[in-house]
Amino acid sequence: MQLTCNLFIPVNKPPIPRLSFKPRFCYSSDSISVQADSLKTLEWHSICKQLSAFTSTSMGSSAANNARLPIGRTPHDSQKLLDQTSAARLIILQQQLDFSEIHDLTDILSIAVSGQLLTIPELCTVRRTLTAARELFHTLKHLASQANHSHRYSPLLEILQSCNFLVGLEGKIEFCVDCNLSVILDRASEDLEIIRSERRRNIEILDSLLKEVSSQIFRAGGIDRPFITKRRSRMCVGIRATHRHLLPGGVVLNASSSGATYFMEPKEAIDLNNMEVRLSNSEAAEERAILSMLASEIANSESEINYLLDKILEVDLAFARAAYAQWMNGVCPIFSLGTPESRDSVAEENDISIAQEDDDLTVNIEGMRHPLLLESSLENISENLTLRSGNSAELVNGNGTVASTDTSQGITDFPVPVDFKIRNGTRVVVISGPNTGGKTASMKTLGLASLMSKAGMHLPAKTIPKLPWYDLILADIGDHQSLEQNLSTFSGHISRIRKFLEVASKQSLVLIDEIGGGTDPSEGVALSASILRYLRDHVNLAVVTTHYADLSTMKEKDNRFENAAMEFSLETLQPTYRVLWGCIGDSNALSIAQSIGFDKNIIDHAQKWVEKLKPEQQQERRGVLYQSLQEEKSRLKAQAEKAASVHAEIMKVYSEIQSEAEDLDRREIVLIAKEAQQVQEELEGARSQMETVIKKFETKLKSLGRDQLNSLIKESEAAIASIVKAHTPAVGFPISDADRTASYTPQFGDQVRVKGLGGKLARVVESPGDDGTILVQYGKVKVRVKKNGIRAIPQSAKTPTTSSATHQRKQSPPKGESQGKLETNSSNVELSSSPVVQTSKNTVDLRGMRLEEVAMHLEMAINASQPYSVLFVIHGMGTGAVKERTLAILQKHPRVTNYEPESPMNYDCTIAHVK
Repeated sequence: MQLTCNLFIPVNKPPIPRLSFKPRFCYSSDSISVQADSLKTLEWHSICKQLSAFTSTSMGSSAANNARLPIGRTPHDSQKLLDQTSAARLIILQQQLDFSEIHDLTDILSIAVSGQLLTIPELCTVRRTLTAARELFHTLKHLASQANHSHRYSPLLEILQSCNFLVGLEGKIEFCVDCNLSVILDRASEDLEIIRSERRRNIEILDSLLKEVSSQIFRAGGIDRPFITKRRSRMCVGIRATHRHLLPGGVVLNASSSGATYFMEPKEAIDLNNMEVRLSNSEAAEERAILSMLASEIANSESEINYLLDKILEVDLAFARAAYAQWMNGVCPIFSLGTPESRDSVAEENDISIAQEDDDLTVNIEGMRHPLLLESSLENISENLTLRSGNSAELVNGNGTVASTDTSQGITDFPVPVDFKIRNGTRVVVISGPNTGGKTASMKTLGLASLMSKAGMHLPAKTIPKLPWYDLILADIGDHQSLEQNLSTFSGHISRIRKFLEVASKQSLVLIDEIGGGTDPSEGVALSASILRYLRDHVNLAVVTTHYADLSTMKEKDNRFENAAMEFSLETLQPTYRVLWGCIGDSNALSIAQSIGFDKNIIDHAQKWVEKLKPEQQQERRGVLYQSLQEEKSRLKAQAEKAASVHAEIMKVYSEIQSEAEDLDRREIVLIAKEAQQVQEELEGARSQMETVIKKFETKLKSLGRDQLNSLIKESEAAIASIVKAHTPAVGFPISDADRTASYTPQFGDQVRVKGLGGKLARVVESPGDDGTILVQYGKVKVRVKKNGIRAIPQSAKTPTTSSATHQRKQSPPKGESQGKLETNSSNVELSSSPVVQTSKNTVDLRGMRLEEVAMHLEMAINASQPYSVLFVIHGMGTGAVKERTLAILQKHPRVTNYEPESPMNYDCTIAHVK
């Protein structure tokens, strides 16, 4: 059998071997076992599962969930992983790559290698994966070619650079199989094409014959309708059992359940059916041969496909690390290599270039947060957009991680940032401090930071972290805060430390929690001191926590030791979870016992025993430290008192000014009332004098003649004029306003005059509160004023305008005019119902429009306005053309009575009053 796919057979060449990093360090089985236990202690599996949420392929998800993430075996390997993460992070800011068509082909390859046939869907899965891998590489190359700094993308391109994308195998599968219809194409081989061509021709002849026979049977009454079917893989016709004689020589293949209908193969169709069976079998055999050939091609390419899948997995994990870093706002760490001599030797050994150190710190991590708590904390931040800084109380979880509780906002489990400042040359750090103070969590955070940097992950830190590259990260961290410590606990603790000492090297990190705990204190101190001296000479860095004060004194004799303490507040008796580098911490057991009410005699006796058990110089050193802290506290307290004094003086002046202002308002009201009363008394006196003149006039009128009458009238008029002139004031007084304001309580919606706004009209938008203040609105501005700062508006004096600043004020009628005249004049005033509050219904926004659009929209808005309403016209600033056009229209429009130009109260806006 000759196949037509020869053009797609790739040139035979040896498979590309899988690339592997050549380790500079030899890991023994013991070191691997100890490292695995340490990874479990540091909860590395939880970090990997957290990363799995960001993978895009099933291979990446499986690798992350099973903690099979790549961890650099050398500084060079780890730096490559970090560079890949940084490059992927640049790409995901531009676009998301498509990994959806990349599948795990492990099971398919196993089937092919075992010699079994692959199904058409399995072949299509292989083809889609190869196509997607090739397109992924081309996408990366395209992005790199368009970038200004294309070298930043080279770490990702280098992963796929050496891959064989098996274009020949992909093309061969595409040539032979239609993946949309899941069928093998005729062109897959010459024999298949011939067989299918003959089979189609034979089926056409057979179908034509059966249709003719079935029609004849139908016409003869042997069946209700022409019926063609297949029985026992042979084509036949349906016929009544009573009419089988119509098919002489025919073969009965089957019968209906009732036996009334036979399914018969006509004599003429026997050879055609035999040919169909032979051709069908030949076609199936040919298809199996093609599937076998394709499976064989895939089996022969197993190593290249596995290598390609491994590289795709590296790319997927790189983008997963990038997305993980983006999610937690991570920062790319840099590796510090200690002294210049060791830095140069390691750089030469691993073929990498290291930047020169710019400070004396070998570990410099600022604001590092525990990554396992970031998920819940970030969810809390997204759900509480009003999160603000406030007093918080922190907790230590059962797994040793630090969480905080924001008591002011209700936000919990927020990781407390930790700083690590370890100078060059330091080999051992002894952390002391109270229980639940964060020592264990700090060590776990440092261990995870070292592991994550080795694995190419960015760290959730505040600034760029710097730390050494460690070949082994060994951690003995457990819950040593129980009262059930016994020999077995101590034995297990010492057993783990013994394994650490056996496998640790000059580039290892050792983390030990509560070193020497669980045994006699004197022996525990001695053994711990001996272990620390050994670690000082045989590891890169050891960080231990302890309650033994003697271990903190080792720094005095050897500068390769460093002390650190967890801060503890004696005022609140709560830890602050801050690491104080270079300090010694107390357990504060006596302070805590005293605060909860222990007998003073017991505390005093305990203090004496503490003094006896401590070295002589330690108390003196503590005294000096305590004195310096007290001095700092006194200085801060003095500054606080000075600030409080200044604040008190300011508040006193403010109170005096406020009291004086309130007194002025009261005195003004009293003075106005007194003057009004005086005016009333004078009016009463004038009225009495005028009544006396009138009575005198009436008395003399009866006894006088005509000539004397004129003289009497003139005399009476002169007397009345004299009285009026004596009691007419030069300036009018607001008689009733003061009384009205004193007893006036504004209600929601009332118009009032606000003294602080120059007596302008405003509207009350909130009922008066218990504090004596009222919320009013003037234009777009809402202000809260005191009750005595507003004036009621007489009903007869209300005008239809919203502001008295730009409208004509109506003059009050002279006092000599009658009340009827006043009512007549007030009836001519147009009462307005226009709102003083700007809404979407009484606002037209003209910003950004052309001048012809401005005219059209403004005309429509004016015409649509209700009578006696206010229209807010927003024209903005810009070039001023829109504003000029707006004012020109308002000046000439027949429905606009007047308008208020823009002011600080209505910026960029003109208020038009509509008839």
